[in-house]
Amino acid sequence: MRVALWFMGLFGAAVALALFAGENEGTVTVFWPPHRVDMSVNLVLLLLLAAFALLYFGLRAFAAMVELPRQARRWRSQQRERAAHASMMDAVAQYSAGRYLRARKSAEAVLAREQALRESGDTLPHRASLRTLAHLTVAESAHALQDQATRDTHLALALDRAAAPGAAPELREGVLLRAARWALNDRDPGAAMARLDELPAGANRRTAALRVKLKAARLSGREREALDTARLLAKHGAFSPAAAATLVRGLAGDQIAQARDAAELSAIWSSLDAGDRAMPELALRAAQRMLALNGDQAVLREWLRPVWGEMLAHPENLAPAQRVRMARVLEAGMAPNGSTDDPEWLARVEAAQQAHPRDPVLQYLAGMACMHRGLWGRAQQLLTQAARGLQDAGLRGGAWRALAQLAEQRGDEAAAAQAWRAAALA
Repeated sequence: MRVALWFMGLFGAAVALALFAGENEGTVTVFWPPHRVDMSVNLVLLLLLAAFALLYFGLRAFAAMVELPRQARRWRSQQRERAAHASMMDAVAQYSAGRYLRARKSAEAVLAREQALRESGDTLPHRASLRTLAHLTVAESAHALQDQATRDTHLALALDRAAAPGAAPELREGVLLRAARWALNDRDPGAAMARLDELPAGANRRTAALRVKLKAARLSGREREALDTARLLAKHGAFSPAAAATLVRGLAGDQIAQARDAAELSAIWSSLDAGDRAMPELALRAAQRMLALNGDQAVLREWLRPVWGEMLAHPENLAPAQRVRMARVLEAGMAPNGSTDDPEWLARVEAAQQAHPRDPVLQYLAGMACMHRGLWGRAQQLLTQAARGLQDAGLRGGAWRALAQLAEQRGDEAAAAQAWRAAALA
């Protein structure tokens, strides 16, 4: 359709021109004394059109000739710019391949070419970004080559160029993150934290920054800050659920282990989330630490109540080692004279043993509870059953030692000697 319209328009123009030129009988007389020239109007129009075309193309040719030096300078500038970009790509490729010395040389070539462009007066819109990336690549390569002096020099230059007008703001954030990682590699968590503090508020909460912060906090012994950072990373999906739980459990356990007294341990335990306090491993570690600090045993038994309920309701969720640790902690809280026993817990242990009569760990706990309360006959029965079924050598030896003490109290020297021998062989 468009072609047909073009043909119709061309036909119309040809008809109009033919009508104008065919009916035009006018003449134009040009006097050039002593000469006279008569020309038709159509010829004059054609001559004027030809003169205009000749003048126009002549001016264009003159402008192109005048523009030749400027185009040559622009071409040379583009060649230098392309060479700089090619060197930058080569530097990145060499660094990715682990050829750090070649990457450093290529990045230094980028800086030299950019300097030549600046001295020649050529404009480069992304000059600051290109120079920042080149300095960063040199610093990265120097860090890999253990050349700290060169690394620090180019790091300072990269930070200076990243703050220049025209540089992308993300460049400075990237340089600061790399500097924080280098500080961690140098085992300097304070410098790493200082670099992270220079980041904007939004960038400081990104996953990459939080990973560096977590490592720096752990390296500097700031377990509380490391635990909060690990929770943020888990919230951002930086770890799988299983890995996040393991990391949080480990950090919280380290924080518990560093408690210097019972009051500090109680404060640490209160600061943990409800989900953390429900972890059997953390509850057992906190209870054991409270025992080591001679803290209130009623408090540690309260901490163990969720774990105790989990052990009775879902015994398969607790590892055998955790069940043994639970038994040892509860046994340590049983006073020999019965003065500090918790009747509620003793009743709870007896009820659990009656509900699971074949569980050797519960038999052991119930037997020790009966022994401390003076129920020696019941204690002997339960401990004898437990000693035959316990897999843990420590608990099995404790059961035989308790049986030996009971035998000595009733004057059965033969049974006591046999029990002591079994305890030694457990």
